[in-house]
Amino acid sequence: MTTTALSAPAAPERTAAPLRGPAAARARRKRILHWIAVHSVAIAVALLFVLPFVFVFLTSVMSDSQAMSGELWPDSWHWSNYRTVFDTPGFLDWWRNSLLYAGLGTLLTVCSAIPVAYALAKFRFRGRRTAMMLVISTMMLPPQVIVIPMYLVWAQQLHLSGTLWPLIIPMAFGDAYSIFLLRQFLLTIPKEYIESAKVDGCGEFRTMVKIVVPMAKPGIAAIALFQFFYCWNDYFGPQIYAAQNPGAWTLSYGLESFKSAHSVNWNLTMAATLLVMAPVILVFFFAQKAFVEGVTLTGVKG
Repeated sequence: MTTTALSAPAAPERTAAPLRGPAAARARRKRILHWIAVHSVAIAVALLFVLPFVFVFLTSVMSDSQAMSGELWPDSWHWSNYRTVFDTPGFLDWWRNSLLYAGLGTLLTVCSAIPVAYALAKFRFRGRRTAMMLVISTMMLPPQVIVIPMYLVWAQQLHLSGTLWPLIIPMAFGDAYSIFLLRQFLLTIPKEYIESAKVDGCGEFRTMVKIVVPMAKPGIAAIALFQFFYCWNDYFGPQIYAAQNPGAWTLSYGLESFKSAHSVNWNLTMAATLLVMAPVILVFFFAQKAFVEGVTLTGVKG
């Protein structure tokens, strides 16, 4: 007769009990201190950039007597300062002119840069490198060098002084930096996609519109944001062409006049400054993902 030994049931695995009480508090404090130590440099840099905006905002809602008095926190919140700024004669016109300049200028730049960048990136023709070098060389030419002859053409020959059109129309013929940046991004798109589209019967224009443009959205977003920021913050151009016509001033140029008229009202000056900066901050906040991706992926190929 044989006997079989009955094996004892396996003991259940023990799981580590969660920390409670003082031990949990110490572990949580240790994680926080570790996170601060790792991100201390980033926190310091972020505070360096954020604190000026906080100062401008807090000053913009102070009273006239408290602004620039050394007190950092408002005794009472004067939101009516923003209403006073909007009621300033010409301020809404400056907004309209800035939107026209930045919006139309960005649209023309993008529409003109896409075909040029596509040709320089994907076409093989004699003189392609020379054409690219000419585009890059124009980036090294300071605008102050050509401002006098350009002003004579727009003002005396075309009679467009006192308007923003001398600044908007040239953007329809391309921008060197936008062409260069977008061309570098298009080089990262595999040529197999373009060859497959051509095999399916697509011409060059249809291939660019249907295949290349959707794949190049991050790069297009990057050049659009760069151009929008440039136009919105441009002070030199409106000063040259629109200074004699207050109805054509932009926010960047009109802000200087506002500061001169309200030199002792620092709360109103800060409110106006914040209103000028707000659109740029909002645009970058909502489009930063595409912007960072577009800039990061450029320059991969030469």
